[in-house]
Amino acid sequence: MSPIIENLPDGSSSQRDNLNHQAIEDYLKTIYVLAEGDERVSTSRIAEAREVKPASATNMIQRLARLNLVDYEKHNGVMLTEAGRHIALEVIRHHRLIELYLMEALGFRWDEVHEQADVLEHVISEKLEERIAAALNHPTVDPHGDPIPSLEGAILSVNMQPLSSLEEGSRGRVARIVDDANSEMLRYLAMLGLVPGTSFRVIDVAPFDGPITLELEDSHKVVGRNVAATILVEVVL
Repeated sequence: MSPIIENLPDGSSSQRDNLNHQAIEDYLKTIYVLAEGDERVSTSRIAEAREVKPASATNMIQRLARLNLVDYEKHNGVMLTEAGRHIALEVIRHHRLIELYLMEALGFRWDEVHEQADVLEHVISEKLEERIAAALNHPTVDPHGDPIPSLEGAILSVNMQPLSSLEEGSRGRVARIVDDANSEMLRYLAMLGLVPGTSFRVIDVAPFDGPITLELEDSHKVVGRNVAATILVEVVL
């Protein structure tokens, strides 16, 4: 949940500045993620994603507009400006590089890294960011398959679709997990072997939104339709 900056006691100026900086970055990142595929994002969607009341989200959005980081129209939602998009991509780059580094270098599991990266993304220097990127050989995706923006803000685009949309007989490869903050679901998917890079064949799709049965190498795995909707895949022809 975003910090309520106005609730800090008097005399907390340094803490207030730090929280303000983090809150701005968090909101810009949230708007960018919600806007993937759409130009504008409603205040209610932002409030829901940040787990705050709509009035709190509106106050922050108005502040971002005054800083020229978003274009805000009261009844038409929010869109990042070029400056806001630049900051959002920089924070996302930090976050996803940190997630991968925590796994590759420090032995964290993929269900443990999101929360750690949420904190560290605001405090690492650009020099440390580049050292991490170099140590990882300049990766393009994080452990959950999310694309890592380049230094210039370029982001990898791959044609993906939800596993839940595939028909019986389809073949594919797991590319990305949409809900990378859901630790319990990530542990479940790891247990099934459904991690980015895993190849599979759909052998059965139950009717009426029933489960999907997959063949992974020499084993069969059954996945609920709601979970399958959070797994983005590349179709293999």
